[in-house]
Amino acid sequence: MDPAVLRDDMVDSLVHPSKGCVQSDAVAGAMRTVPRDVFVEDERGAYADRPFERLGTRVLAPSTAGRLLEALAPRPGDSVLVVGAGVGYTTAVLAEIAGGRHVQAVDINRQLVYEARDNLSEAGYAEVLVDCRDGADGLPEYAPYDRILLEAAAVSPPDALRDQLTEDGRLVMPLGTTQQSISVVDSDGDVERLGSCAFDPMLVEGEQANTVERNRTHREDREFAERDARRRKGWELDWIDWD
Repeated sequence: MDPAVLRDDMVDSLVHPSKGCVQSDAVAGAMRTVPRDVFVEDERGAYADRPFERLGTRVLAPSTAGRLLEALAPRPGDSVLVVGAGVGYTTAVLAEIAGGRHVQAVDINRQLVYEARDNLSEAGYAEVLVDCRDGADGLPEYAPYDRILLEAAAVSPPDALRDQLTEDGRLVMPLGTTQQSISVVDSDGDVERLGSCAFDPMLVEGEQANTVERNRTHREDREFAERDARRRKGWELDWIDWD
């Protein structure tokens, strides 16, 4: 069957009130355009509403991708960063909306970075920059961003990502551990929770994918310590000479 027909059927099901996870014309139009079968090695199955596994990462189901994109609310010309690019499908949808030159993506897995670059090029979005980075650090060279999408769960919004937002920018991410919610975070750190979800935890450099608790707490421990240090006042900041 013609992939374009399969894409239309997929998006029609996402727009239908029974799911209702895609509502905007921008997201619906982009998902009708991006050839998902380039990113999933199953031309017909690529348009089924289910996730796939590829190179140790989960390719999001179309309905999950739609929920994230609707929460992100990207606009043409927005500067966008995707953290956890995976195979590149969600990044391609964002490139279709915002424009490929306005979209950057990072992933901690170098093999996935190469995969995403190849897929994006084949799908017609070669302008998108994809780099191998620790996602918690973002991509400060191209900041600030109007929109940041984090496709992995964390206990709290990474400070570096929030700091790389424009004044009216938004970060969309799965927030939580065993109980997660798709959340919108603004540059002031205010959080709006939109609904439950289930994502793998965000990994940091040097950690193993199967050490779930460590992956979730290593960055937070460091950031909480830094915040605590910044909050100290008075004699705690002064050098005391006991001699």
